[in-house]
Amino acid sequence: MTTLGFFYFDMTYILWVMLPTLLLAGWAQLRLKSAYAKGSQIASSTGMTGAQAARQIMEADGITGVRVERVQGFLSDHYDPRNKVLRLSPEVHDGRSLASLGIAAHEAGHALQDAQGYSPLVVRNAIVPLAGLGSNLGFIVIFIGLALNMFMKANVGIPIAWGGVMLFALVVLFQLINLPVEFNASSRARERLLSLSMVTDREDAVVGSVLGAAAMTYVAGMVGALLNLLYYAMLVSGASRD
Repeated sequence: MTTLGFFYFDMTYILWVMLPTLLLAGWAQLRLKSAYAKGSQIASSTGMTGAQAARQIMEADGITGVRVERVQGFLSDHYDPRNKVLRLSPEVHDGRSLASLGIAAHEAGHALQDAQGYSPLVVRNAIVPLAGLGSNLGFIVIFIGLALNMFMKANVGIPIAWGGVMLFALVVLFQLINLPVEFNASSRARERLLSLSMVTDREDAVVGSVLGAAAMTYVAGMVGALLNLLYYAMLVSGASRD
């Protein structure tokens, strides 16, 4: 394989990066959809909607400055720490199933983290712009560096290519920090749902399966980013020895 061989055909990338990433991401998505579909068919014994559950959890922790809004999109639920808004998809906002309660409680868990200054969340929010920069520019900078190295027949492009690798490393760093944030939000969600008697012990098992499946999508994202980073580092390292 030439230095720029991966731009037209590279079995190493296909077999060791692209294929595992696609398989893992596909498995995680299928697991999430399956768990969500099952949880959506089980009505909560309290009859609460996801929006009501989220509000009650935040009120119980003394959080009154966060709005709960409906947002379009399937599983588009998220907490916006900048504007202090908890946005829930229609199925979660208005749904009365255990899946709706679990996802709404998870997002409320992020609001609790924000209010309490949970350190991993603070760090994650701080590096979001840098991770976006690394995702958008990392590969481009690597390409430019390797192209210069190949066509100029000198190693002038290698430092540039390594700069691209470091940019992409910010994506991996974000993914790594994101994992404890997401797992902690789910842990808070289940604890609050139980302590506030919104779910029974049996219902908690269903909520746990939904949130556990959702967590696997973040794990898949982290593994995919890490495999890409290792591949890029291997590529630049090999080019520097040519």
